[in-house]
Amino acid sequence: MMARTRVKICGITRLADALAAVDLGVDALGFVFYPPSPRGITPRAAREIIRHLPPFVATTGLFVNEDAATIAAVVAETGVDVVQFHGAELPRNCASSPRPYIKALQVIPGFDCEAEARRYTGARALLMDTFHPQLAGGSGQRFDWSLLPAARSFPLILAGGLCAENVAEAILTLRPYAVDVSGGVESDKGIKDVAKMRDFIAEVTRVEHHA
Repeated sequence: MMARTRVKICGITRLADALAAVDLGVDALGFVFYPPSPRGITPRAAREIIRHLPPFVATTGLFVNEDAATIAAVVAETGVDVVQFHGAELPRNCASSPRPYIKALQVIPGFDCEAEARRYTGARALLMDTFHPQLAGGSGQRFDWSLLPAARSFPLILAGGLCAENVAEAILTLRPYAVDVSGGVESDKGIKDVAKMRDFIAEVTRVEHHA
């Protein structure tokens, strides 16, 4: 049996979706504090959802090229556990995070994940996402997983176009620490589908027990 792969569901906008995900066994929930995103949420709305969550479910606040003061204010208001930098933030910007942080990176041909790990030495994990020229994330497209080495020196969070139909292949190919899904478990942007979340988590569990 392989090591358990954690599951993060990002782009939570409704309490009902958050509680359904928790009931299904999700490890972490992501809140997008980036107003241009169709999955964006206000700090006040996120706080109301988070205050209803049971213990032992991690919460992540996603920011895109946001200033340190705003990030600190949102973290203080919402109480999120982890900061996710999802833009072009430099290591020195990330170092000012008021919470442990993960750094999202867009994978392109020639991408050197170990070099990025040496740059972002303070990151608890690196999140690999699909490159898109206009979007910071949430493109719904997967990248070429062969661009990442099988052996890595850091915890890998895999994102980018994941869904119940391909997450098992992703886990068997890359053995990530965690998988991060948003659009792949939605009925509409920001609206999670309970059946899709259930199928996604069931696939993660199935492949772990049969690998």
